[in-house]
Amino acid sequence: MRKRIKIQLSATERKTLERFIKTGTHNVRLVNRAKIILGLDEAGGRKRETQVLIADRVGVSRQTVNDAKNYFLAVGSMEKFLRRKKRETPPIAPKVTGEVEAHIIALACSDTNH
Repeated sequence: MRKRIKIQLSATERKTLERFIKTGTHNVRLVNRAKIILGLDEAGGRKRETQVLIADRVGVSRQTVNDAKNYFLAVGSMEKFLRRKKRETPPIAPKVTGEVEAHIIALACSDTNH
């Protein structure tokens, strides 16, 4: 049987998550992540909610709760946790490459009289 890792937020971390949920305009997935971690928090004698209960309350699957917990434990920083990961590659490859773009600019800037 695997040992369960407890999530124990500091008072500052808890306030950061609560403020994140209540203020501003944020991505729904990030708000759900924050709600999940608040439900899993066991600091200060809080009783941890079950993953099934959190999933029902937040409106996500139990796997999403587990993924959010694992991601929170992996990133190690509240700032990284509350930010979307930057995409390394665009979803669709660009149709105009640098070489083609340079050729178009050269044509546009050339001094030709037609």
